[in-house]
Amino acid sequence: MSNKTYPINKTKEEWKSKLTDFEFEVLRNKGTERPFSGEFNDHNAEGTYTCKGCDLELFTNDMKFNSHCGWPSFDQEIKTAKIDKIVDKTHGMIRTEILCGNCGSHLGHLFNDGPTETGERYCVNSISLNFKKD
Repeated sequence: MSNKTYPINKTKEEWKSKLTDFEFEVLRNKGTERPFSGEFNDHNAEGTYTCKGCDLELFTNDMKFNSHCGWPSFDQEIKTAKIDKIVDKTHGMIRTEILCGNCGSHLGHLFNDGPTETGERYCVNSISLNFKKD
Protein backbone atom coordinates (compact mmCIF):
# COMPACT_ATOMS: atom_id res chain seq x y z
CA MET A 1 0.00 0.00 0.00
CA SER A 2 1.05 3.62 -0.11
CA ASN A 3 2.95 5.25 2.75
CA LYS A 4 0.01 7.56 3.47
CA THR A 5 -1.90 7.20 6.72
CA TYR A 6 -5.61 6.81 6.01
CA PRO A 7 -8.57 7.66 8.27
CA ILE A 8 -9.42 3.94 8.31
CA ASN A 9 -6.18 2.19 9.21
CA LYS A 10 -6.55 -1.52 10.03
CA THR A 11 -3.93 -4.15 10.70
CA LYS A 12 -3.33 -6.95 8.20
CA GLU A 13 -5.16 -9.32 10.57
CA GLU A 14 -8.16 -6.97 10.82
CA TRP A 15 -8.38 -6.74 7.03
CA LYS A 16 -8.10 -10.53 6.68
CA SER A 17 -10.99 -11.00 9.11
CA LYS A 18 -13.18 -8.56 7.12
CA LEU A 19 -12.37 -9.64 3.56
CA THR A 20 -12.39 -12.94 1.67
CA ASP A 21 -9.00 -14.22 0.54
CA PHE A 22 -9.55 -12.89 -2.99
CA GLU A 23 -10.84 -9.52 -1.76
CA PHE A 24 -7.74 -9.24 0.43
CA GLU A 25 -5.48 -10.11 -2.52
CA VAL A 26 -6.99 -7.34 -4.67
CA LEU A 27 -7.73 -4.61 -2.10
CA ARG A 28 -4.65 -4.98 0.09
CA ASN A 29 -2.06 -6.68 -2.16
CA LYS A 30 -2.92 -4.82 -5.39
CA GLY A 31 -4.11 -7.90 -7.25
CA THR A 32 -6.62 -7.92 -10.09
CA GLU A 33 -9.57 -9.97 -11.20
CA ARG A 34 -9.74 -11.61 -14.61
CA PRO A 35 -11.27 -9.39 -17.32
CA PHE A 36 -15.01 -9.86 -17.94
CA SER A 37 -15.35 -11.89 -14.71
CA GLY A 38 -16.47 -9.20 -12.27
CA GLU A 39 -19.98 -8.67 -10.97
CA PHE A 40 -20.14 -5.01 -12.05
CA ASN A 41 -18.54 -5.19 -15.50
CA ASP A 42 -21.90 -5.46 -17.26
CA HIS A 43 -23.98 -3.82 -14.52
CA ASN A 44 -26.39 -0.99 -15.32
CA ALA A 45 -28.61 -0.42 -12.27
CA GLU A 46 -29.08 3.07 -10.86
CA GLY A 47 -27.17 3.69 -7.67
CA THR A 48 -23.79 4.29 -6.11
CA TYR A 49 -20.62 2.21 -6.15
CA THR A 50 -18.77 2.20 -2.83
CA CYS A 51 -15.42 0.90 -1.59
CA LYS A 52 -15.58 -2.73 -0.46
CA GLY A 53 -13.07 -1.92 2.29
CA CYS A 54 -14.87 0.99 3.96
CA ASP A 55 -18.09 1.80 2.05
CA LEU A 56 -16.89 5.25 0.94
CA GLU A 57 -18.99 6.44 -2.02
CA LEU A 58 -16.75 6.42 -5.11
CA PHE A 59 -18.81 6.48 -8.30
CA THR A 60 -22.43 6.78 -9.45
CA ASN A 61 -24.09 4.84 -12.27
CA ASP A 62 -24.17 7.94 -14.51
CA MET A 63 -20.34 8.05 -14.37
CA LYS A 64 -20.12 4.46 -15.65
CA PHE A 65 -19.60 3.52 -19.30
CA ASN A 66 -18.84 0.37 -21.26
CA SER A 67 -15.18 0.56 -22.27
CA HIS A 68 -15.14 -3.06 -23.49
CA CYS A 69 -11.94 -3.61 -21.45
CA GLY A 70 -13.41 -6.24 -19.11
CA TRP A 71 -13.61 -4.15 -15.95
CA PRO A 72 -16.14 -1.56 -14.79
CA SER A 73 -15.13 1.86 -16.12
CA PHE A 74 -16.05 5.33 -14.91
CA ASP A 75 -15.24 8.73 -16.39
CA GLN A 76 -14.92 10.54 -13.06
CA GLU A 77 -15.15 10.01 -9.33
CA ILE A 78 -17.51 11.47 -6.78
CA LYS A 79 -15.66 14.61 -5.65
CA THR A 80 -15.90 13.70 -1.95
CA ALA A 81 -14.24 10.31 -2.61
CA LYS A 82 -10.82 11.95 -2.95
CA ILE A 83 -9.39 8.87 -4.68
CA ASP A 84 -5.60 8.76 -4.32
CA LYS A 85 -3.61 8.49 -7.52
CA ILE A 86 -0.06 7.14 -7.41
CA VAL A 87 2.47 6.18 -10.05
CA ASP A 88 2.62 2.43 -10.64
CA LYS A 89 5.71 1.16 -12.49
CA THR A 90 5.00 -2.56 -12.12
CA HIS A 91 4.75 -5.08 -14.96
CA GLY A 92 6.96 -3.02 -17.27
CA MET A 93 4.38 -0.23 -17.57
CA ILE A 94 3.87 3.24 -16.16
CA ARG A 95 0.29 3.62 -14.98
CA THR A 96 -1.70 5.53 -12.40
CA GLU A 97 -2.95 3.33 -9.59
CA ILE A 98 -6.13 4.41 -7.82
CA LEU A 99 -6.65 3.85 -4.10
CA CYS A 100 -9.62 4.58 -1.87
CA GLY A 101 -8.97 7.94 -0.21
CA ASN A 102 -10.49 6.70 3.04
CA CYS A 103 -8.89 3.27 3.63
CA GLY A 104 -6.16 2.96 0.99
CA SER A 105 -7.68 -0.09 -0.70
CA HIS A 106 -6.50 -0.80 -4.25
CA LEU A 107 -9.31 -0.09 -6.70
CA GLY A 108 -7.61 -0.37 -10.10
CA HIS A 109 -5.98 2.12 -12.47
CA LEU A 110 -6.73 5.44 -14.13
CA PHE A 111 -6.08 5.93 -17.84
CA ASN A 112 -6.35 9.02 -20.03
CA ASP A 113 -8.17 7.27 -22.88
CA GLY A 114 -11.79 7.75 -21.80
CA PRO A 115 -14.39 8.54 -24.48
CA THR A 116 -16.23 11.30 -22.61
CA GLU A 117 -15.31 14.95 -22.15
CA THR A 118 -13.25 14.12 -19.03
CA GLY A 119 -10.93 11.95 -21.15
CA GLU A 120 -10.51 9.68 -18.12
CA ARG A 121 -11.17 5.99 -17.61
CA TYR A 122 -11.17 4.75 -14.04
CA CYS A 123 -10.70 1.01 -14.63
CA VAL A 124 -11.89 -0.65 -11.42
CA ASN A 125 -11.94 -4.21 -10.10
CA SER A 126 -15.54 -5.24 -9.35
CA ILE A 127 -14.26 -7.07 -6.29
CA SER A 128 -13.14 -3.68 -4.89
CA LEU A 129 -16.71 -2.37 -4.99
CA ASN A 130 -20.07 -2.68 -3.31
CA PHE A 131 -23.24 -1.25 -4.86
CA LYS A 132 -26.08 0.67 -3.24
CA LYS A 133 -29.17 0.69 -5.43
CA ASP A 134 -31.18 3.94 -5.60
